[in-house]
Amino acid sequence: MRVAITGSTGLIGSALTHSLLTDGHQVVRLVRDRSARPAGDSSEAAGWDPVAGRVQPGALDTVDAVVHLAGAGVGDKRWSDAYKAEIRRSRALGTRTIARACAEASTPPRVLVSASATGYYGDTGGRTIEESAPPGDDFLAAVCVDWEAAADTAREAGIRVVHPRTGLVVSAKGGAFGRLFPLFRLGLGGRLGSGDQYWPFISLTDHIAALRFAIDDETLTGPVNFTAPEPLTNREITRAMGRALHRPTIASVPAFALRAALGEFATGITGSCRAVPAALHKAGFTFRHPTIDMALHSVLHTS
Repeated sequence: MRVAITGSTGLIGSALTHSLLTDGHQVVRLVRDRSARPAGDSSEAAGWDPVAGRVQPGALDTVDAVVHLAGAGVGDKRWSDAYKAEIRRSRALGTRTIARACAEASTPPRVLVSASATGYYGDTGGRTIEESAPPGDDFLAAVCVDWEAAADTAREAGIRVVHPRTGLVVSAKGGAFGRLFPLFRLGLGGRLGSGDQYWPFISLTDHIAALRFAIDDETLTGPVNFTAPEPLTNREITRAMGRALHRPTIASVPAFALRAALGEFATGITGSCRAVPAALHKAGFTFRHPTIDMALHSVLHTS
């Protein structure tokens, strides 16, 4: 296959690129800086500008699939009004640009896998959430609604569009878990907020496998929860990390302290989402790391 990827230097994008190249596929990185290709990487680079709405002419004419992962990091900065606008704008404009380029390609790709997040559902407490659940009413939910709708141009052109609604990716290399591992290794790990909130998680290995499954499986379309089969509470994940790292987990950070330190972003940490991968199960996807213990074991033995 020939696959174009945005966000190819991020945690998920770099792992997906490596996986595809290792298996002999061709990768076209859509980048704003064409010198960004890592040394020794056999991928190609093509330019794009999500804000200006431009993709290098011909870049998508010969690709079989497009995986769109780019967007301003939700947890990268404190949520000022300006940064919230940047989060929303980067996702909507970038997705609209990619969707239009897919639709206008001389030979359109057969699938667009365009990222989303379990933040779509908002805080749902302890209810089990499948892909048919309605959106929440907070900022992240509104971002996800706009994010997914921005791919409509590709859908209207007859391109199969898949929206991975991703939970927390278990990896020591980045994301929320990437920040937690150093603290737990120092014995400073503990529950966040009440600890009773559900955290939908997925190992990095399973996330990459699910992305490739979404590219290949023509029955998958629309939203797909990229989460392990059994979401756990923050308290349960905290205990599992303590077991895996042989460290105490007696520390805790109360919700008010999280709000003081992180502002509105704290709602994404203390909110609860018990999302399950109903669409992946129906399509026959098999998880290599269905439990948090297996996901953590995979990190500790590959890092």
